[in-house]
Amino acid sequence: MVMRILRHLLTPPWRVRVILPRRSLRAIETAIRDSEAHHRGQILFAVEASLDFVHLLRNVSARQRAVEVFSQLRVWDTEHNNGVLIYLLLADRTVEIVADRGVHTRVGVESWEQICREMESFFQRNRFEDGVIAGIKAVTRHLAHHYPGEGSTPNELPDTAVVL
Repeated sequence: MVMRILRHLLTPPWRVRVILPRRSLRAIETAIRDSEAHHRGQILFAVEASLDFVHLLRNVSARQRAVEVFSQLRVWDTEHNNGVLIYLLLADRTVEIVADRGVHTRVGVESWEQICREMESFFQRNRFEDGVIAGIKAVTRHLAHHYPGEGSTPNELPDTAVVL
């Protein structure tokens, strides 16, 4: 736990802009926009450099924080319960996918976890943009299968990356 606290304290917010510069954030936004043209699902990408001290003292996991962010950003508030949050916690180099109940019941935990581990394999090689885009493409395949359509629903979640 001490090592995790140190890692988070030594990962300042500006680290997000080093790992994912504007160019990368624009590429991620484009990937989400392109994805949503092929299905009726909604994808939101959020990235956080590190947890604050209160979260660290409470030993909040990346998964717990992702669920909290899912709620804060209202990803659950889509008409067809088809919102998907891809959450990256840089200090832990961990990604979590939280899907609304409509999507989650159709896809399941194992598929989401597999996508997360694939993304993390990119992160281990410092290929963050590639990893996020690969994750978006993998989520897209599930959404296109379970929510087919040519983007016929309004865009309910922003396509731009949310930097927390």
